[in-house]
This record gives sequence, structure tokens and C-alpha cells, in this order.
Amino acid sequence: MLALADVRAGDVVYDLGCGDGRIVIAAAKRGARAVGVDLDPQRIREARENARAAGVEEKVELREGDLFETDLGPATVVMLYLWPEVNLRLRPKLLRELRPGTRVVSHAHDMGDWEPQRTAVAGGARVFLWIIPERQVP
Repeated sequence: MLALADVRAGDVVYDLGCGDGRIVIAAAKRGARAVGVDLDPQRIREARENARAAGVEEKVELREGDLFETDLGPATVVMLYLWPEVNLRLRPKLLRELRPGTRVVSHAHDMGDWEPQRTAVAGGARVFLWIIPERQVP
């Protein structure tokens, strides 16, 4: 997922539904600043422990919270490993809050009729990449 988004130093990676933190940790190891959001306080505790063990805790911010209530504006990359219906519900928020050029990657689930710029296969699952388009001025 990180390779498909070409995550590098200077990126701000948001992982929505971050679980144990493996994506934010890997992003931090690539030089990015990473923010993980998860509803489950136990998963956030695990992610904090994992970030500390990996030596990247100062490059990782972990938040217990609802991804639909999270301000996504600072992100340059957003990672999704969610359910299909959550992706579809999240799509308008992504298009509204993210700056043009921001990369969005989803593991296994698409965004309905929003065609991805690229797809790849990782671990037997399809991975999708979208780039937030320029806003249309009426």
C-alpha cells in the first residue's frame, strides 16, 4: 500500500482504522509523519506500544476516535483497510476535505464508480490508488 502511494519523507500519512499501527509504523520508517485513527482504545494502546518498540513514536500520532469526525486536511496520503460500505460512505468526506493531489489507497475494496488511477495486488488482494482531483469551479 505504501509503495503504491509512493510514500516518502515529507508525506503526512493518515491510516483510518489503524489497528495495531503497522501501516503508520512502516510510513514513519520511510520518513513520513503518520497519524493513525481507530475507535478501539485497545488497538490504539497496541499501536502505541508497537510504535515505541519500533523506535518511531516521535513520528507517529495515534488517536482514539471516529474516522468520520477526524479532520483529514493535513494528509498527503490516506490509507484505508475498511469495509466496502465504509469506503463508500467515506468517499464524499475524502473529496471534500483532502487537497488535490492527495493519494488515497484502499486494501481490497473500491469506491464504487470512482475509477482508481492504479491497482496492484498485494498478499493476494487488490489494492487501489486514487488521487484527489482538482476542484471544479462552477
